[in-house]
Amino acid sequence: MFVNFRRIRKCQLVQLMTTCLLLSVAMVCWEQLDSAVISHVKSYSFRYLINRFTYINQSLTIPREQARSFSDFPYLLDHPHKCSGKDVLLLIFVKSSPENTERRNAIRSTWGNETYIQNTLGVTIKVVFALGAVQPKRGEPSWSSRRAAGLQEQLIQENDLHGDLVQKDFLDSFHNLTLKLIMQFHWMHSRCSHARFLMTADDDVFVHTPNLVSYLQDTSRRGVTDLWIGRVHTGAPPVRSKKSKYYVPHEMYQLLSYPDYTAGAGYVVSSDLADKIYHAMLTLNASLYIDDVFMGICANAVSVSPQEHVYFSGEGKAIYHPCIYSQMMTSHGHVDDIYDLWTAATHPQVKQRTSGLFGKLYCTAVKMALLCKPHFFDTYPCKAAFL
Repeated sequence: MFVNFRRIRKCQLVQLMTTCLLLSVAMVCWEQLDSAVISHVKSYSFRYLINRFTYINQSLTIPREQARSFSDFPYLLDHPHKCSGKDVLLLIFVKSSPENTERRNAIRSTWGNETYIQNTLGVTIKVVFALGAVQPKRGEPSWSSRRAAGLQEQLIQENDLHGDLVQKDFLDSFHNLTLKLIMQFHWMHSRCSHARFLMTADDDVFVHTPNLVSYLQDTSRRGVTDLWIGRVHTGAPPVRSKKSKYYVPHEMYQLLSYPDYTAGAGYVVSSDLADKIYHAMLTLNASLYIDDVFMGICANAVSVSPQEHVYFSGEGKAIYHPCIYSQMMTSHGHVDDIYDLWTAATHPQVKQRTSGLFGKLYCTAVKMALLCKPHFFDTYPCKAAFL
């Protein structure tokens, strides 16, 4: 039988080149593959097969004197009597940076307008902005110090005008978000403990306060306890890539998976859980600077898990449509459009067009078309179309 050796050698050469090409691609893409696939496989294996979250408390528990160092910063701006003598349904803490004056003004004029909520919905909410200190970086020129002093003076004037800034003397930065989170729970415990719910939100988040108030009023009437709602992250692994701003070194957090937590863009807890979280914070190491993950660690310490609410967005911006507005709770990524969105989302015609049998059927069809297709951002899931 005649064998074509030239053809065999040619096939072997093609196989060799193909193998080399595949190996090259694998080596180039390994880091992305590791972060996107392998780390999640490890995380879910740890969570569902090993599940050693019960040991988090032991590894992160520290003496109270040491834990106090994460909260023992003096107040630069404070309003200890903001909640006094009032039946407060909801305390909203908005995480803001000192320079984001326009964002704060937009919130005060729209979804965070306390007077509008009181007059229109008949309930009391309190909105305060959580800030760190304006500090020049070490080694920067003198003009940086003057700029920091000028910005702080602007904050004092803003606070005198609106009376809603809460600021502590730690550097306002991404890596101090956990300190800002601790500040919120400590402030509620000492200044507004009678508020029935606490919400924490970013200053680029839109909150549909009429929808949220209605939901919380119903929840309060039903006597729900240990409430924690938002966009839930389940089985999320620590980011080990130093290129990411969410990078967490192994010595800071050693486990393969985080406990369940809600996206830090916006979530709500009931007052009883807020009190438990406050006490957990008194004994836990808060050096982990991913604040929403630290919230999950604190909740895990008191054996509470978050509940998914499909109309709390994560990192994504909600689709603009009346059928979405009728049930919207939060939407992320709003700065320039917040006034227009507030006007559109709270227009009386929204309820008129989306109520009744025909309105509900129409909106179900619309939401199926809008939500039940592949998305590459974290917004409302497909199941929201059927609620």
